[in-house]
Amino acid sequence: MNEIRQRVTDNFPSALLTLLSIVQALAVELLWSHVLETPYLFAFNWVSFIAWIQIIATFMGIILIWVVYSSSAMRFRWVPAISDSVLPFLIGILEFTLVETLGPEDIGLWLILLAMVFAMMHRITHHTMKRARQDPANAGFFNGRKPAVLRDFVVEILSITGLSLAGLIVIATGHNGAVALFFLMCAIALLGGTFYQTASFWAYSIAEDAEK
Repeated sequence: MNEIRQRVTDNFPSALLTLLSIVQALAVELLWSHVLETPYLFAFNWVSFIAWIQIIATFMGIILIWVVYSSSAMRFRWVPAISDSVLPFLIGILEFTLVETLGPEDIGLWLILLAMVFAMMHRITHHTMKRARQDPANAGFFNGRKPAVLRDFVVEILSITGLSLAGLIVIATGHNGAVALFFLMCAIALLGGTFYQTASFWAYSIAEDAEK
């Protein structure tokens, strides 16, 4: 590896995490401002209950993006492309839009945006793994593992499609409270499952490295 590639590879993870931490902090601040500036959240009724479920799901989504990004940057080395520096901004725009659509009148659109966040997150993860596979420093993890093919992403594709359809159904039903609540709970379950999958993958890769 030439000197410039080596320098970029060594410095990129810290630069990426610094950039992403700023974006995530702005997203959390925007979410907190929404909570403080929305009076009906502090009323004990059906609307506030649904709104809090939506806020919790949004917060989980923001944290999940940080976990996925940071765990990849800490575990693997790769030579970044320009897109690696651009994608955090696109993620930030999606997160800000997700927060801006919080509320009972936009739950359908919010679910569609959440599907887009999932799609972007899985796209970034796949892109990172492809580039990391090319770096000999990650050989201990990738040796003996075949590159992912389309069938390996069936669960992700179904999840993204399901969230998109859920958003359209909520819009078609006029944002019916019971329908919206059901799909919001499904979204939280999906986010929780993704957290568990990410944590398991982290533990597995760290343990494997430790054994070596």
